[in-house]
Amino acid sequence: MTHKNCIALISVDGDPAAEIGQEEAGGQNVYVRQVGYALAQQGWQVDMFTRYSSPQQAAIVQHSPNCRTIRLKAGPAEFIGRDDLFDYLPEFVTEFQNFQQIQGFQYPLIHTNYWLSSWVGMELKKHQPLVQVHTYHSLGAVKYNTIANIPAIANQRLAIEKACLETVDRVIATSPQEHEHMQTFVSTKGQIDVIPCGTDVERFGRVERSAARKALLIASDAKVVFYVGRFDPRKGIETLVRAIAKSKLRDQANFQLIIGGGCRPGGSDDLERKRIQNIVAELKLEDYTTFPGRLDDAVMPLYYAAADVCVVPSHYEPFGLVAIEAMASKTPVVASNVGGLQFTVVPEVTGLLVTPKDEVGFATAIDRILTNPTWRDQLGEAGRQRVEIAFSWESVAYRLNLLYTHLLAQSSATSESQTQAAA
Repeated sequence: MTHKNCIALISVDGDPAAEIGQEEAGGQNVYVRQVGYALAQQGWQVDMFTRYSSPQQAAIVQHSPNCRTIRLKAGPAEFIGRDDLFDYLPEFVTEFQNFQQIQGFQYPLIHTNYWLSSWVGMELKKHQPLVQVHTYHSLGAVKYNTIANIPAIANQRLAIEKACLETVDRVIATSPQEHEHMQTFVSTKGQIDVIPCGTDVERFGRVERSAARKALLIASDAKVVFYVGRFDPRKGIETLVRAIAKSKLRDQANFQLIIGGGCRPGGSDDLERKRIQNIVAELKLEDYTTFPGRLDDAVMPLYYAAADVCVVPSHYEPFGLVAIEAMASKTPVVASNVGGLQFTVVPEVTGLLVTPKDEVGFATAIDRILTNPTWRDQLGEAGRQRVEIAFSWESVAYRLNLLYTHLLAQSSATSESQTQAAA
């Protein structure tokens, strides 16, 4: 038996109920949670599956009447890095099947997230009829070109990503650039739709710069450059810091660089945070630079709104949620000219794009915006309009809703014709 309107979003390694900024919690967690919320509002019963990463966690977190996070056992109930999770996936599959059995129905459609979950979905498909939709969030074939230390799991990941693209019912690319990367680096086969990530247009952009600065005790005439995200070498924070050292404006009394995000001390990204702090000290930028740590949902909109410019200097970014959160907050973006950032940021319209790792290029772009407040505000307004039109979670969920409905109707028609043929 299946429940027609009940769907499962599977995100083994990205807990939708986790606080953003915890170990490896970032864009994927936000995507799954917000897509789940928005789909529930459009009439689906949404169950979001992840693994226990702490014994204290609740088995079920009810977010709204039609949307909940369900945690299943997959290895010890502790944080395990993504590259070390694969061996625990068979247990996750078994736990998922047990959960279905207890509930008395099977999910007709699952939407898997990241390559680990794609394997779970493909295994489940061997045992029950279901439609599988997949979002990669990051492609190993692209990621491994940008890092020096290739993990031991790399070959397995690449093989699974290829099998997924070639066999699942539909793959979601979050940008035209990611679509192109799939076909160039993974496989020319596969059914791909481009549906972007979204952002909360109600939460961001509701506070003016002056009010945000007052709340954060930032001077009204300060020149504020803002970064938020994980501390990971691929995020390019070093490029940003070295660019600030080259900025023509940095010696002004009211210049500020805010580097937000990261885990609490002792987290997996602590090493990178310390390395960045050492570079800040070495370049004598300590007087201008603050590290506020993890920014929760209550203060994040204030930081975006308070900034003159938000910088996303990533070496690789399949989509880049930070860019559209900043744009939703009417703050222009200076970003690396890579991946999905080429899709979200419109050069000279909502911000500027720079070659990754180009310190001089980033310094020049940041200075251009900081020295022209009128243009800064025009870029900010255009960014807000772009997000409202193309990147609200409601519009993302609406497009997923149409896709799910189409794939389920197709699947139902196929099984009916097979039944008639058998008769």
